Amino acid sequence: MKLSFRWYGETDPISLQYIRQIPNMRSIVSAVYDVKPGEVWPEESIARMKQQVEENGMLFDIVESVPVPEEIKLGTPNADELIEVYCENIRRCAKYGIKCITYNFMPVFDWTRTQLDKEAADGSTSLVMYWDQMRDLDPLKDDIHLPGWDSSYTQEEIRELISAYGELGEEGLWRNLEIFLKRIIPVAEEVGVRMAIHPDDPPYPIFGIPRIITCEKNLDRLLAIVDSPANSLCLCTGSLGCAKFNDIPKMVRKYSAMDRIAFMHIRQVTLMEDGSFEESGHLSSCGSLDMYEIVKALVETGFDGYVRPDHGRMIWGETGKPGYGLFDRALGAAYINGLFEACEKAEGK
Repeated sequence: MKLSFRWYGETDPISLQYIRQIPNMRSIVSAVYDVKPGEVWPEESIARMKQQVEENGMLFDIVESVPVPEEIKLGTPNADELIEVYCENIRRCAKYGIKCITYNFMPVFDWTRTQLDKEAADGSTSLVMYWDQMRDLDPLKDDIHLPGWDSSYTQEEIRELISAYGELGEEGLWRNLEIFLKRIIPVAEEVGVRMAIHPDDPPYPIFGIPRIITCEKNLDRLLAIVDSPANSLCLCTGSLGCAKFNDIPKMVRKYSAMDRIAFMHIRQVTLMEDGSFEESGHLSSCGSLDMYEIVKALVETGFDGYVRPDHGRMIWGETGKPGYGLFDRALGAAYINGLFEACEKAEGK
């Protein structure tokens, strides 16, 4: 596996010098953050990031993410033009050595949480989603500012988007995803890039907004749209794993054996009876997912893609971007290293 670490560029309080000190760290996962969705990435920005990473002894060969504009998801009249811009960004990334690009097809917001700093018994804090904090909210009537929502939208713009997606429905969203994939995957194949779609987080509708990258049946449908390794998954254990209907070790084994996982996000969640969940430490004993079985499935199916410790807790007094501190993600990386070594030795690899 290719161990990697998310880095938010020059504004990230965590330096590349610190990240490189994590044992077995190979790749930096990043993006061009000062360009709006739907615009072409300047080559000099990609080249600069590549240079910064390589000067610190690591590779910049995976991007997370190239955002998909809402117009493409909604299928508006200018969607065709924006898809061509997206294709150009794939070409430019490939020119500078990018082998994998992560993206998502989540309407309006990338992820939903109700709190970013829920304190655990040990004093650490983490991201959570509690349904009792959600069920009385109505984004069409209330002013809502939830973690994970794009703060650049006004409340009126959010209402308009939610209404538009409600009218579009799941099948409309599937139709627009199919149009998108049939345009971008041939470009990705041509330049040697694997596109890795991130699942919806959480993997079920929020406020009536359709979500489609949610479960095994829908992942099968996605992969069949263009049957190519370039059309692959970013399989996030924490996103898919916060729904009880998803058997994560089974799904990992299935899609890894098919060579349709390009990128693994490995993190832990604790599920609650009402569907709420808390993010927690990476160990199997810290939550509801069996991390050993997940890594065992990867090793036994010959997985050699990218892996990163996903969201971490804030521990040891660290402050910064919630979920993206250094300390707990470094612990997660160490744990992932140990699981892979144990499973590989058990397999005689």
